[in-house]
Amino acid sequence: MRTRQSTSALVATILALAIALLVLVPAAALAKGPHHGRAGSKKGARSSKRHQRPLYWGAWIGNQLTGEEPPWDMSAVSKFEGMVGKGLSLIALGSPFADCTSTPCQFFEFPTTAMNNVHDYGAIPFFNWASQATSNDPGGATSMPDFQLSDVLSGRYDPYIREFAEAARNWGHSFFLRYDWEMNGDWFPWSEAVNENNPGEYVAAWRHVHNIFTAVGATNVTWVWCPYAEVDRHFADLAPLYPGDEYVDWTCMDGFNWGNNPTNPHTWKGFKEIFNPTYRKLVKRIAPSKPVVLAEMASTGHGRAKAHWIHNMFEELRTNFRRIRGLIWFDQVDRGVDWPLETSPAAAGAFAKGVHRRGFRGNGQAAVVASPIRPPG
Repeated sequence: MRTRQSTSALVATILALAIALLVLVPAAALAKGPHHGRAGSKKGARSSKRHQRPLYWGAWIGNQLTGEEPPWDMSAVSKFEGMVGKGLSLIALGSPFADCTSTPCQFFEFPTTAMNNVHDYGAIPFFNWASQATSNDPGGATSMPDFQLSDVLSGRYDPYIREFAEAARNWGHSFFLRYDWEMNGDWFPWSEAVNENNPGEYVAAWRHVHNIFTAVGATNVTWVWCPYAEVDRHFADLAPLYPGDEYVDWTCMDGFNWGNNPTNPHTWKGFKEIFNPTYRKLVKRIAPSKPVVLAEMASTGHGRAKAHWIHNMFEELRTNFRRIRGLIWFDQVDRGVDWPLETSPAAAGAFAKGVHRRGFRGNGQAAVVASPIRPPG
């Protein structure tokens, strides 16, 4: 199957379109939900004495810092690192299967140069890969007849998936692969609720792709299964969407404090209120033996409000969310929402203070060779 040789400028342009499709939940997908109370004070008092368990941490950085996204432009990572005063141990990047903004569709190759940039910096790549395509149809985010789960299952994309897996194997270094995330919502074309997909196809498609990687010997991949954190409304049940322990290495959550921004106004929600319901399902029922990573998370807001949210986040990670062993801040502007840390000096300062705590790993991860990647010890 034809693939495209990526150049820095071309990839940056196409991935700007891809991020709009891949990343954030549409405003219509969320609705107001109940407020969850705080944990009891005695439990909090006991927990406050705990030391922070070691975590990987990093960011998915947009093009607002330099005009081009990292890791194609690593100077953006340098700017982010300068803002928080510490090297990142995770750097996120991603792509869909294909770019269909022109005919015929052009399929994205494994981004070897970008992955080398991350590895040479000393961080672990966190690659987000989606079985969809960019297109010129603004209403086509969930209706992609050529990218239904049945298309993956039928073997239609096996030559492309195999070529991608072989390139990942040949690259040789350990990395995280978050495949077809937020499957419990209805805003991506791989959801069983849209695109004429059927119940059971998500797990079958995940296993199919995983099996191709295994068959070609791409054992340097750490597989991340990542639902959206349930807080505003009930999404699809997670248990039928879980591919199984033998197909998943880390579980994951995405979640955002939207606040009262005009793009998607909601009540202000703290870190625990957003993540606790899904976290408890993951660590108690769905995958009790798996570590957890936050692959997309951020808070809107300016000044003290955003800084306070971030301060509380670090406290919750230390006390009540100790199975979370990695986090990635979503440092991008999407539809004008002020997720980036640089929109608020107070927020950037709170984040810098948090990651300077003992346990948050810096960019000395080039020697990580375990497969799958284990939580930092």
